[in-house]
Amino acid sequence: MLDDLNELKTFRAILALGSISAAARELGISLQVASKRLAMLEQRAGAQLIHRTTRSLSATEDGQRLLIDVERALDAIAAGEDRLINGRDELVGTLRVSAPVSFGRAYICPVLGDLIVRYPQLAVSITLNDRLADLVGEGLDIAIRIGPTEDSTAMMRKLAANHRILVAAPAYLDRVGRPAGIDDLGHHQFLRYGSATGPWTMFNEQASHALAVPARLRADNGDAVHDWALAGLGIMLKSEIDVAEDIAAGRLEHVLPQWHGGEAPIVALYPSGRHLPLKTRVFLDAVAARLRSVKRA
Repeated sequence: MLDDLNELKTFRAILALGSISAAARELGISLQVASKRLAMLEQRAGAQLIHRTTRSLSATEDGQRLLIDVERALDAIAAGEDRLINGRDELVGTLRVSAPVSFGRAYICPVLGDLIVRYPQLAVSITLNDRLADLVGEGLDIAIRIGPTEDSTAMMRKLAANHRILVAAPAYLDRVGRPAGIDDLGHHQFLRYGSATGPWTMFNEQASHALAVPARLRADNGDAVHDWALAGLGIMLKSEIDVAEDIAAGRLEHVLPQWHGGEAPIVALYPSGRHLPLKTRVFLDAVAARLRSVKRA
């Protein structure tokens, strides 16, 4: 039976951190003990759970399946510990969160406001910025991000699927014209966020397309680009979650809905090697529920 919690916790930490030595340091055990725990777990499972190379470790198919069950089991145990310690399902302490500016204001701050009303012993602190936060260095419980992340030292939970889409104000499209296909965008104005100058890679069900996007308007702030789009100055490529309310209200239109700019899932990152406190799990469940309620384009 796979009933040794230390083995399961070590297995999870190894995959989260990408090496046995890093997992050992995180768990406060020796490298020998960590290696032995993994070997014992694989022996009990009767299968190889981790691919080992000279440069990295990764889960096998059996390991991936087991990891899903391990995460659920350890979270359930953590929830039981919280109830035992607190005597009830009460949220206490301070929840420290980081989130992108616009997304955080629209979706995360309202959830946090609801939580402090429901749980009088809970305090919250949120940092709004568009950079990837240092979870441990900044003492954060959770970092919410949109799009792929390369932070291999953190655990991750996907909160919602999401894509980047082309949008523009109806007034702009009335003036310049609504494109019927991707090749009709050559005479349009584009609004760009960031310093990149290359094409946008667009996808549909059959193919991909490198869309040249010369831009006379460019900003290092996503809200500024969003404001230009609302003012009817051009087409922008934006996360669909960020423009859902504008599309629903008619302030923006989805341009060429058969095309998108790639996946940009909404994810939560949290420090590895520790169980999720009750306050964090309740917060993430509330955010996921809020995102499920959003009407997408």
